[in-house]
Order: sequence, then structure tokens, then C-alpha cells
Amino acid sequence: MNQVIELLKNHRSIRQFTDESVTQDQLRAIIEAAGAASTSNFIQAYSVINVTNNITRQHLSELAGGQKWVLESPIFLVFCADLKRAQSACEFENINMDSGYTEQFMVSTVDVSLAAQNAMIAAESLGLGGVFIGGIRNNPQAVCELLNIPKQVTPIFGMCLGYPAAQPEQKPRLPVDVVLMQERYQEDVSYMKAYNDTCHAYYLSRSTSARTETWTHQIASMVSKPARQHMKEFLAKQGLAIK
Repeated sequence: MNQVIELLKNHRSIRQFTDESVTQDQLRAIIEAAGAASTSNFIQAYSVINVTNNITRQHLSELAGGQKWVLESPIFLVFCADLKRAQSACEFENINMDSGYTEQFMVSTVDVSLAAQNAMIAAESLGLGGVFIGGIRNNPQAVCELLNIPKQVTPIFGMCLGYPAAQPEQKPRLPVDVVLMQERYQEDVSYMKAYNDTCHAYYLSRSTSARTETWTHQIASMVSKPARQHMKEFLAKQGLAIK
């Protein structure tokens, strides 16, 4: 074990923040750390929008399903998968970009996710905390209009950052032996009963939002019904993932 691993293992979603400001130097350091993440073929296919306007934040909070921490957090960032910069590079070289491929979109979503995880880790190393906001995909077209996001770019998630006002309990992750497989894919569902018991006990013991639920029930409830069916049409409209 070392300090980096301990920092990573201590991650939890923070939704309550103190009034202490995050400085611009801190924000720039966080984004610089994000930029150090691995990137496919050096494309760096992501952009980050720092939203400070309270009216815009209020709209984003509503679009994300009424998540008030979008408005209340000292910093709110929108991480975008960005192939527009690649298109501009083609125009600079007088080359026509052959766009719209699913692989291109996958590369951009991997790039932005790696960068965002770096950003979160960097923020936590500075004593900050945060939470990812996937809810901005509830209405990505409205988010694009609000933030002037062009075609070849799409918002993937938001990120609230600030100094934690509370330290919520940490959700128990899947055991290493469940996710780490040797040589080939191997599924063994024997862990589910014990993991359900662990998650059930965690949910019952939470100091806030205690509930009765198991992991398998939570996941089955999520994937047994349609989710954000508008995304395919939206991505096509943005010129992404159509081939």
C-alpha cells in the first residue's frame, strides 16, 4: 500500500460542500492532471466546460433531475467527448474528416472518462471531493443549446467539486476475486448472496437515505427497463456514432 492507493480506495461521492472556494490555481492544476491521462493516438478527444453562471447552473440542475448540488457546489464542470477539434485539425491540413464512426465516438468517450477520473483523483489529493453527474444526459440537446456545444461534441457527464461538508459512508465494492479473472472470462455467481447481504447491511446502516435493497435487485431494476432512449437519435444529430 502507498498514499496513492489509499487515496483511490478512499473515494466516495460528495454532494454536500462547505462555503470554502476552490481557487483558479487549484482548478487549473486539476485540469492539467486530467490532461496527463492516457489518450488514444494522442487525439485528446475531450473538452471541459467550467460553468459559473448561477442561472445556467440552475437550468443544468433541473435538466439533471433536480440535483441541487449542481447549483450548490463551488465548481461545476461539464466533460464533453470532443471530435470537433479533430475536425478542425483536418481543416487545418486541408483534409476531409471521415466522421460519424462508432469507433471514433468510443475513443472520445474513453478519452473523456480517463481525463475525468484523473481530475477527480487530483481534486481529492487537494482535499476536495466531488460527484459525477450522469443526469446531464437526461436532455443532452438542451444542455448543448445552453452551453453552445456544436456538432461532433457531446456532453458525457458533469462533475461537482468542492470541500466536503460531510463524509458519507463508502459503498462496498465488488470483491477483487469477482472482477479479476485469469486467462479467460469466467463467471461464477456464487458471490451474489454474500454481496447482497453486504450491500443490504450497508444501505440499512447509512446515516442518510437508509433503505432496504440488495445489489442484484438494484441492478436488475436498472437494466430491465429502457434508459435514455433519446441518446441514439441525439448522437446521430451531433454527427456521432452513425456508422
